[in-house]
Amino acid sequence: MSSRQNELKQWVLNLRNDFHKHPELSTLEKRTTERICEVLKILNVSTRTFDDLTGVVGLLQGEKTGTGETKTIALRADIDALPLQESGNKSYKSIHDGVMHACGHDANTAIVLGVAKKIQDSGLLTKIDGAVKFIFQPAEEKLDGAKSMIEKGVLKDPAVDQIIAGHMDPNLSVGTVGLFAHIGHASSDPFKLVITGKGTHGARPHLGINPITAGGCFVAGLDSIIQRYVNPARSAVVSVGTFHAGKAGNVIPEQAVIQGSVRTHDETVRQDILKAMENQVRGIDSMFGTSCDLAFKSGAPVGINNKDVSRSLHRTSVEVVGEENVKNLPFIMGSEDFYYFTQQCPGAMLRFGCASEEDGINYPLHSPDFDIHEDVLEVGVDVLYRAVENFFKAGK
Repeated sequence: MSSRQNELKQWVLNLRNDFHKHPELSTLEKRTTERICEVLKILNVSTRTFDDLTGVVGLLQGEKTGTGETKTIALRADIDALPLQESGNKSYKSIHDGVMHACGHDANTAIVLGVAKKIQDSGLLTKIDGAVKFIFQPAEEKLDGAKSMIEKGVLKDPAVDQIIAGHMDPNLSVGTVGLFAHIGHASSDPFKLVITGKGTHGARPHLGINPITAGGCFVAGLDSIIQRYVNPARSAVVSVGTFHAGKAGNVIPEQAVIQGSVRTHDETVRQDILKAMENQVRGIDSMFGTSCDLAFKSGAPVGINNKDVSRSLHRTSVEVVGEENVKNLPFIMGSEDFYYFTQQCPGAMLRFGCASEEDGINYPLHSPDFDIHEDVLEVGVDVLYRAVENFFKAGK
């Protein structure tokens, strides 16, 4: 490794550890935004921030002119952390109780900043007629940060022709890169069901309407929705995460509240399930005499990667890490709001292997023990930088 490469690797690692040590929850990423702005300004990257939204957009403009139509590529990094208490005693452990970068967004952010530095240091800007945008997006864990940034016009001025994103993957060994040929992630529709019954003493249940009984019927019926409405060749999951009702064992409560999510890779299946759940709720009201209010929140769309962009990123990854280290990934049931961006312009996501069994770095995302092998930072920078290079070469 050359001294310049080693210097860049350490620079990116220091940033990652700094972000990891100072995690911030979705929509509260103020310190993270300020730190990103500081780094971008040192790198002479123009920045745009927002009065009512965390996150920042950087822009580097190519210096080559007169070559025809200009193009713009965007690199997206998510910046928020999770409400988890971090385990272990590493030097860069979170200093905020109950908040942790357990999904690798600190690494995603540091990598994209590393690409910006490498572009500046390499002189690439003198060779391209176009622009590179760096979108540091808040609130991915809430699945609504991308929508907020799109509404702010981050894909305009200049208009983005292609967008790519990288993400940590502890299912892959460090040094490997994973790609989705087309469908990557599932849609996610969080739901909340409020069941209002009639409270009464537990000794006189006939005088009340038990929302817990009605809620139990609703939960039990969810599996039958999958069986009745989803082709076995398709994929869908309806999960219940919370069921809250009552405060005393001898009192039938007035209300029960159930929350969960619907996930699928097919828009038709998605709509069929949502409609079936609404029908089921009406049936419960009719059966028990309850008053149910079922509300859905649009969380994330089906994760569609542009096939041409995925193929291009596959070739780019092979150039950097070798054919044997590039993996074709099956779709997963997790969700990603990055795909709001790919609804607006061609784009795709890469997954960077960050695990090392030998070093005991093999915990899953969203685990209090999650960590990355530091070599993934160099791989991420090199692959995304080469993707930028190849994007502009393809236009010649």
